[in-house]
Order: sequence, then C-alpha cells, then structure tokens
Amino acid sequence: MSNLVKIMPCLDMQNGRVVKGVHFVDIADAGDPVECARAYCAAGADELALLDITATVENRGTLLEVVKRVSQACTVPFTVGGGISDVASAAKVLEAGANKISTSSAAFRKPEIIPAMIKEFGADAVTVAIDVDVNPALPSGYEVFIDGGRTGTGFDALEWAKKVDGYGVKVILPTSKAGDGAKTGYELPLIKAMAECCSADIVASGGAGTMEHFLEAAQAGATVLLAASVFHFHMIDIPELKKYLRNNGVNVTL
Repeated sequence: MSNLVKIMPCLDMQNGRVVKGVHFVDIADAGDPVECARAYCAAGADELALLDITATVENRGTLLEVVKRVSQACTVPFTVGGGISDVASAAKVLEAGANKISTSSAAFRKPEIIPAMIKEFGADAVTVAIDVDVNPALPSGYEVFIDGGRTGTGFDALEWAKKVDGYGVKVILPTSKAGDGAKTGYELPLIKAMAECCSADIVASGGAGTMEHFLEAAQAGATVLLAASVFHFHMIDIPELKKYLRNNGVNVTL
C-alpha cells in the first residue's frame, strides 16, 4: 500500500467543549479543545478536525474564538466544519487559523458553493463531508443525510460523492450515521465504493473501535483515518496505532 495514510483525531464541539455522541446523539463531555489539540499534536496526529456539530441545526456560524485558540495550539493541518454555508463564512474560519474548511449540508443544498470555495481558497482548503445512512432502496445502498444527520435527502450517497469529486475537491469525508460512536467498525463497502469511483482522498469516519478497524479502512482505500471516542478516552493511542498499522503494511509516518 503506497499511499501515505494519515491519522486524524476529530474534536466534535458543542458550546465550546469537546463532546462525543453515539449515532449523532447521546452526547458526553470529553474535555477542552485546546488541551485536546495540544495532546493530539504531541501524540503524533497527522491532521486534526474540529467539527461544530450543532452549528447548522442551530442556524449559526462556527465558534471562531475556539477555532482561533485551537489553531494557536495546533502544529498539524487543521480542518474545521459545521455552519460553513458560503464563501464568506469559510473565509472567517480560515482567517481564524484553520488550514481547511469542511462543508456538508450547505454544499448539498447549494452545490455551486463548492466550485466557488475552490476558486477562492484553492482545492486543498476545501473538504466536502457527506453524512450517510443505509438505504437499500438506493442504487449504492446509502442515502445522503444533512443537518447533522437529522434529515434524509433521498439522494444516493455514491452519486453525490461522484458529483463532488467532479468539482475537483481533494478530500471527501463520508460519515456513517449507523457507525458514529458505535465502535463496531467503519462502513467498509461505502469507503471502498467511494475510493474506487473518486480521485479525491476518502476519509474513513464513524465507527472505529479497535486497531483492526483502522487497518480494514486503510485496506478498503481510505487515506485518512478519522476517529474521536477511541482517542479521547484513551482506548487507543496514536503511537501504538501507527506501529500496528506499519507492522501490517500500511504506509504511516511514525
């Protein structure tokens, strides 16, 4: 496996604190974002994600003050998502210190913002996140959900990923609603299907519970492995995970 695979802890934010839920609900506190960011950078994280999980449903922008504080503590590339609905809101987040922005619901509702953001900030700065859940009635078996996983769209997730990829986005981040926080493993068929039909890097997100789960996702074609609970609660630590992946033939930086 030649592609470099990156480990990306995700800080899900609510009211300025890091939280973690299961299936996008049942939220538990997991600490201060700046402390978490500092610890993850020291532990060897390759990138960090910060997701303001209620910004879209509360109809407000991202918590810029938190972004500022985290960016000052962060020594690796840092992606921020949640409440980014247009070029102006993306610009504010990047000005606050994020390296990249991630957009999900807004991109689905107004796909034209994807090329507009790429034109303004460059393709490297734009990630499109896709929340999905299983729907056997659709060709790929997966449906796009928006509003933090609350609203079904009836749209096929693989078709949407192909459309997003066509805009020249460098990173697509699909999160399985069924897998989120459940620690039962990533949604491997979805990762594999997206990796095969998209030129963008695919982020595995939602469901990591064991080191084997990370390995399976890398083998399915994910080049970024995102997780939250297992890192926040020290069920898995990054240095051990990287050694395990390296020993199993995955190209990671130690």
